[in-house]
Amino acid sequence: MTAPAAHLFARVLASVQTVLRGLSDSGRLPAGLDLSRVLVEPPRDATHGDMATNAAMVLAKEAKQKPRDLAEAIAEGLRADPMIEKVEIAGPGFINLTLHRALWLDELKAALDAGESYGRSGLGAGRKVNVEYVSANPTGPMHVGHCRGAVFGDALATLLDVTGHDVTREYYINDAGAQVDVLARSAFLRYREALGETIGDIPEGLYPGDYLKPVGEALKAEYGDKLRNQPEAEWLPIVRAKSIAMMMDMIRDDLAALGVKHDVFFSERTLAEGNGGQIAATIDELRRDDKVYMGRLPPPKGAPVDDYEDREQLLFRSTQHGDDVDRPLAKSDGTHTYFAADIAYHRSKFERGFSEIIDVWGADHFGYIKRMQAAVAAITGGKATLDVKIVQLVRLLRNGELVRMSKRSGDIVTLREVLDEVGRDAVRFMMLYRKNDAVLDFDLAKVIEQSRDNPVFYVQYGHARCQSIFRNAASEGAKDLPSDAEARRKFLAGAAFDRLEDEGEIGLIKLLGQYPRVLESAALAHEPHRVAFYLYELATAFNAQYTRGNAAPHLRFIILDDPIITIARLALVQGVATVLASGLSLLGVAAPVEMR
Repeated sequence: MTAPAAHLFARVLASVQTVLRGLSDSGRLPAGLDLSRVLVEPPRDATHGDMATNAAMVLAKEAKQKPRDLAEAIAEGLRADPMIEKVEIAGPGFINLTLHRALWLDELKAALDAGESYGRSGLGAGRKVNVEYVSANPTGPMHVGHCRGAVFGDALATLLDVTGHDVTREYYINDAGAQVDVLARSAFLRYREALGETIGDIPEGLYPGDYLKPVGEALKAEYGDKLRNQPEAEWLPIVRAKSIAMMMDMIRDDLAALGVKHDVFFSERTLAEGNGGQIAATIDELRRDDKVYMGRLPPPKGAPVDDYEDREQLLFRSTQHGDDVDRPLAKSDGTHTYFAADIAYHRSKFERGFSEIIDVWGADHFGYIKRMQAAVAAITGGKATLDVKIVQLVRLLRNGELVRMSKRSGDIVTLREVLDEVGRDAVRFMMLYRKNDAVLDFDLAKVIEQSRDNPVFYVQYGHARCQSIFRNAASEGAKDLPSDAEARRKFLAGAAFDRLEDEGEIGLIKLLGQYPRVLESAALAHEPHRVAFYLYELATAFNAQYTRGNAAPHLRFIILDDPIITIARLALVQGVATVLASGLSLLGVAAPVEMR
């Protein structure tokens, strides 16, 4: 497969780097400067040009020059570049660039030529990346809190995939903790209920939800009343295995309904199989490398003395790798801590070939990040990186009123209920239309409003409007316009792009040309919300240009007595449709051809 051609922002960045290397070769800059911080981005104010570079600002200190003086030297080199029409220096040393209009027209043609491949890149160079997300405890159905992490992780994995990474999507099944024994005891009550017993109120501490009734029925169908009189030690592993399997089937169904997929479902229980298994092997490895020791920890700050056990215990040297305190690996009863299992699990990821590891966690795990990053650094000898993306809470509202949920009480709003009420598209887009580490208000009423204030509707409406324009064009004189989408795109790629001269048209083309850069920057930052923001901005600009045509008929996309300008403007509409469809697909959202 041929690597995608470099997009316009990448080409200009390469030009800036060429100028910097030339200045270094001539002695005007010291050799060996770190150019990785040099960026070429859209300016905050569009009146300042098409692009801006921070080169002088980030290199001045290392080069021992004033930013403004360095900017003048860089600008001198850039003025000789045939791509660049104008170079201006602003403030203390920012460099604003205006490109020749023909380059932007060429970028529109590139979008039409590439179709759904537009924006794809080889940025990741095939590097293996493990993205672990959702990993909800298999103790009940998914709720809206799980949903945000699921959508975020899925979109991030897709984003990395389209930018050239080799991505594995992973789900960690927490099937070894005390919570799955609680699940089994809860399911056993439902089994007794299925056998005809009156079980009364569910005891405090067990899961009361009706979702366990099918587990009880399944146990009855498979075992009859055989389990009822067995001691707990005998029925517990049987009921636990059945309960986990049925809960995971339910979770997989929920994920499928949300359009979320995984390549690997990794069982925590397997880490301890076989005389301590991978956990014991991991601790042995840490011991050989002198990364664990027997020692004592001070009491946690603010913890009551009664809750603190002063004892010698096996500790991981977490502080040597950036953590605040060393961490215990074994409990007082000799069993391993959750942290020990997590180290073994991440060691497994590294041994499977992943040096780039991304974990998507809930907000309640924020304090766990440092120790886990320290563990990954230790167990991989610094050869792997762990990026933890915290997904903040979702406040579920209906018309501004909070909808309560509580997993333990059984009074929960499940993911499936939300999907049934508002649909997959609204759920996925709105879960991404806010940065992952900010609390999200999800209003069940507002996300189905047909208005500009509802981002998912507005972006989908933009795509549907593009298709409506094509249908109108075919019926109003553009008889040669193919009805097939692929054939139409190829036909429009031959348009007379130089007829596009209106400032609104050029502004829209420049916004389209940012799409490849948006994908790359979002992938580098692990922030898929940037794509959702960009799509809303593009839909807004497109709808604004459409509205301008209502007020000024000469700006309409279809000009009956000028077929050449009509085809050129339809090519622009096709560019918008292509990018909106591509971005929505990346987010797992449909691109409708009409809105009802």
